[in-house]
Order: sequence, then C-alpha cells, then structure tokens
Amino acid sequence: MNELCNELSAALAVAINNKDGYNDYFSASVLVPLVWDNGEISVLFEVRSTQLSWQPGEICFPGGRIENGDKNPLFAAVRETQEELALSKEDIQVLGPLEEILSPIGVRLHPYVGYLSPKQSITPNAGEVAEVFTVPLEYLINYDPIIGHMEMGTRPLEDFPFALVPGYSQEWRVRKKYQVLFYKYKEYVIWGLTAQVLKRFLDVCKKIGSEDK
Repeated sequence: MNELCNELSAALAVAINNKDGYNDYFSASVLVPLVWDNGEISVLFEVRSTQLSWQPGEICFPGGRIENGDKNPLFAAVRETQEELALSKEDIQVLGPLEEILSPIGVRLHPYVGYLSPKQSITPNAGEVAEVFTVPLEYLINYDPIIGHMEMGTRPLEDFPFALVPGYSQEWRVRKKYQVLFYKYKEYVIWGLTAQVLKRFLDVCKKIGSEDK
C-alpha cells in the first residue's frame, strides 16, 4: 500500500505542475500601462491589428500568451509590452500585480500595472498594433461603465450516451451568467477582459483616493 501511495503522490505532483493541462485555460499576461500625457496621468490602450487572427481590431492592453521560455507571468507581460510598443526594459517601471482573472471563456489572465516613460518613445509594432491611444485616468475613475450580461450553457452532442441517463435533456442548459463592462471614450469602446482588468485597476485607484481624504 505504501508503494502505491508513493507512486500516486509522484504522479499527482507531475499532473498538477503540468501547465499545459491547467484546466484547459489559456494563460496570458497583460500590463496596464500608465503614461504622462498632456500634463496628466493617462492609461494607454492598444487597438489590435485587423490582420491578426484572434480578436482583430479590438481594444486591449499590451500582453499575450505566456510562452514556455517566460520565467513567470510578469516576465511575459513585460516582454510583450516591449515587443508591441518597441520599448526597452528600462522604459517600463512595474508597479505591481492586480488580482488574477479566470475568464468564463477559458482565459487565465495575470494583470500587472506599470508606468511607461517616456511616451514619445512608443512606436507600435504595425504587425500587431494598429494604433495606440490614451485616456485620462481621472476620466476613467469618474466614469460609470455600461453593464450588460451574457450567459453560458451546455448541450449534449451526438455521442452523448443518453441511454445511461434516462430523461437527461437534449436542449441547452444555462450554467452561468456574468456581467460584461463597457467603457466609452470618444470613438473607442473598451470592453470584455480588458474592461474587467481596467475596473480592478480603477477600484485600487478609488481606494487610494478615499484613503487620502
């Protein structure tokens, strides 16, 4: 029995450390970039290139998939920011992490906050970034996002063994409802995971503001 327990313990340790099998989540990191722009602190956003296969034309923060060669999620966030905005590591001052997000659509996201200096040195990588724009932090703090809702469901497919569970429904079943946030600024609409990360960052800013009063 002891031998079996030891073998199971070793096998379980390997399984839990297998990042590729972490609940089938897509692991990624992003950086919420702060810049000094027009005399005030602003948040920088990217508009993804329309040539990209995943979420073309959408608004996002610098970041992307955590690659095998990345030492940790923070390393990935900084690396992606450097690549997408043509910055050196010295141009990025990491301020700290935000709470990890497990998205209903299967993304495990590690967000960080950083300060980019100077803004004038930013040159978007045309292959990934169509443009960048900034939004004053004060505007975002005082903005009440539009809130919508989505739901996810499950439905058995053709190979489901209905005979083993008599009476099991063949129709869609709603499993989870979740809110979707929308921030509008000029012609831009910030939503989805980017809006979730933004809200968490703004909550931190509001907490700081309330403590300073």
